[in-house]
Amino acid sequence: MIDLFDEFKNLIAALEQAHLEYAVCGGLALTIHGLPRATIDMDFLILAESLDSVTAVAREHGYRLKAMPMTFAGGAVKIHRVSKVDQESGDLLMLDLLLVSPQTQDVWETREKVEWESGFIQVVSRAGLIALKSLRGSGQDLVDIQNLRESEQ
Repeated sequence: MIDLFDEFKNLIAALEQAHLEYAVCGGLALTIHGLPRATIDMDFLILAESLDSVTAVAREHGYRLKAMPMTFAGGAVKIHRVSKVDQESGDLLMLDLLLVSPQTQDVWETREKVEWESGFIQVVSRAGLIALKSLRGSGQDLVDIQNLRESEQ
């Protein structure tokens, strides 16, 4: 069985060791900002020019199953998904790499470096997370936005 937290820690350590810039986003970013919720994947905002390097690091950690690139919000968000399959259980863990675009440049520029158990971790700001989730606007995104706004009061 794949342990999401262990996978997350290992991937963060590898990205830091490779000196690759990233910003955690999605459900794990909510948790980092103090609003834990269940999630089944990892989401990172990265620079487009880092895609090959980040994908190579992920591949070293078993993320070898590539999906076709996805876009939403009229092309404002481009996602490259790579997944890892646990050989024993058959469990699948997805890693979504969101590329910085002109529409998400502010989210990238306002990312934060926060203290974490094994040093520091880069994460999108609360405002950046709201902006990203507003672009997609799914039911879960709307709940997350509401929770982020309520927690600021």
